[in-house]
Amino acid sequence: MARSAAHRPTSADLTAAAGKTIPDVLAPDLRVLFCGINPGLWSGATGYHFSRPGNRFWPALFRSGFTPRLFRPDEQEELLTLGLGITNVVPRATAKADELTMQELRDGGRVLVERVQRYRPQILAVLGLGAYRTAFNRPRTTVGRQPDALDNTEIWVLPNPSGLNAHYPPAALAAEFRALREEAEHASRPQES
Repeated sequence: MARSAAHRPTSADLTAAAGKTIPDVLAPDLRVLFCGINPGLWSGATGYHFSRPGNRFWPALFRSGFTPRLFRPDEQEELLTLGLGITNVVPRATAKADELTMQELRDGGRVLVERVQRYRPQILAVLGLGAYRTAFNRPRTTVGRQPDALDNTEIWVLPNPSGLNAHYPPAALAAEFRALREEAEHASRPQES
């Protein structure tokens, strides 16, 4: 069972979290399915996505207008009421994403395609340029909307919200999330006959 977001994992908790998985926040026909690279040890220990203090996912959601207030990681299930969900390319928790192998990322990309085909989100937003490039074999990809789609699901690549990503300060990260939100508000999925 997941611990309270107020619980601060101990060193032993973090060590024990290596390799753990956490459940997706997922439902059919979401507006946006956010896809992290993989859970960090803090998330593995708490059971909540993007739960490490300093991770900028939750502030970026709020600053971009996806959420009406700043959500805590332990409120992640409330995203479903807003048509938002969370999954990962690779399910196992690691201290850093660079601990993942290229094969894990490629395999994770294949599983992610199956997940998207099953749950049919309007938009898949992969949070991490390098992970997307490897998982989907798209070495020249840039941040933003991608020319490819998975059936009727648009694909976006956004910067990794980890506090370790110095390339995107909080305002720039929120601006990228905002561009996605604006697209999600204006996009309409074709009606099936």
